Amino acid sequence: MLKKAVVLLSGGLDSTTTLAIAHDEGYDTYAMSFRYGQRHVVELQCAKNVAKALGVKQHIVVDIDLRTFGGSALTAAIAVPKNRSDTEIADDIPITYVPARNTIFLSYALAWAEVLTADTIFIGANAIDYSGYPDCRPEYIDAYQTMANLATQAGVEGKTKLEIRAPLIDKTKVEIIQTGVALGVDYSLTLSCYDPDAEGRACGGCDSCLLRKRGFEEAGVPDPTRYISR
Repeated sequence: MLKKAVVLLSGGLDSTTTLAIAHDEGYDTYAMSFRYGQRHVVELQCAKNVAKALGVKQHIVVDIDLRTFGGSALTAAIAVPKNRSDTEIADDIPITYVPARNTIFLSYALAWAEVLTADTIFIGANAIDYSGYPDCRPEYIDAYQTMANLATQAGVEGKTKLEIRAPLIDKTKVEIIQTGVALGVDYSLTLSCYDPDAEGRACGGCDSCLLRKRGFEEAGVPDPTRYISR
């Protein structure tokens, strides 16, 4: 009997690579995506395509509305920063940070994992190339895992020790792309852009697009992304 894992899947480069890693490690994968009021909701079609391509057992999309709180360029009428320098990207927590997003997403994943009797949750958090998001740090992942094992029936009764896996946490974008290519990931199915157009073409200028473009360039891998303008 294969091990079960819940994988948080946005349809982006990192979460897709993470799903491929879980699949390669022999897990029965259950993918969870969110329609949370994000401006780049087109990513959910990418998530659907990725889930199908990588043979997940089940893919669910959870509806929540983080626009209720706003506070982010992804969930409110705030402009997405474009064409920032490396220094600007690394300088502080950007306005594209969605307050408590990973905590909320992991909590839903935790509930599903308990129902499925899965002992692993995979998340594509990355602390190297990303923009200093507080919920993408190793200490955050460790703290959430501790909490999860205190908060569930399976954990309290000692039936299952849940592990939160973030296999990309200390990888550069180049290393992530190289890992995915080695696992046969089709990155043309993915979207990383924070501000795509209605056709799903990437803007090419947001922080996520800039990091993605540079990652493909430095990895020496052709960038399959559809951009609004090159």
